[in-house]
Amino acid sequence: MPALDEFSGTLAQKVYLSFKQAILGLTFRPGEIMQKQEICAELGVSRSPVSEAVARLAAEGLVNVMPQAGTFVARLSMDEIREGAFLREALELAAVEIVAATISEEQLVLLRRNLRIQEALMQDGDNAGFYQMDAKMHELILSFTTYKRLATMAETAWVHVNRARQLILPAPGRIEATLEEHKAIVSALEAHDPEAARTATRHHLRQLITFLEPLVETHPDWFDTKG
Repeated sequence: MPALDEFSGTLAQKVYLSFKQAILGLTFRPGEIMQKQEICAELGVSRSPVSEAVARLAAEGLVNVMPQAGTFVARLSMDEIREGAFLREALELAAVEIVAATISEEQLVLLRRNLRIQEALMQDGDNAGFYQMDAKMHELILSFTTYKRLATMAETAWVHVNRARQLILPAPGRIEATLEEHKAIVSALEAHDPEAARTATRHHLRQLITFLEPLVETHPDWFDTKG
């Protein structure tokens, strides 16, 4: 699990964020039982902040607490993934339409810098680093709308997709394709072309679902096939 000093906030908040990142990054696999005692020992904390973190994660649908059985990482659900992708697409398409018309040169500089870092990470084979800068690029675009809650809403919608996409980023050619899709989005924003920005964003987000659909067959133990 990520070290607590990587996060800010109260002890309970740090434990929650470490726990959540471990789930989203697939350190804890879907369906895996959570050993609270081991987690307490690893993080050097008492049971109280761990129990609080579990309660928050259960409310977000990331863990399942089963009386007499234990706490398990929630399995993935294609229904939830499709729903999250639908919501995220609606938010991002609305966002890029606004941003294409209003983006400043200073904001474009931030996006170009982000793309250069993505390319360097890709060349270094740093999948985790690439994933972080990928997420940062989307956060930047959403923040440029000036709607303060938009990024949080998009992250919430995307939470189950984020776990599943960890499975496909190492796929041959996927990171390279993702970078090209990102470049197309930024190019459309540079051209101040709302329709091109929407088209590039829609293509990018829907490519992801195309790659995720087969995972039910290749990783059946990670999915809840009942819903």
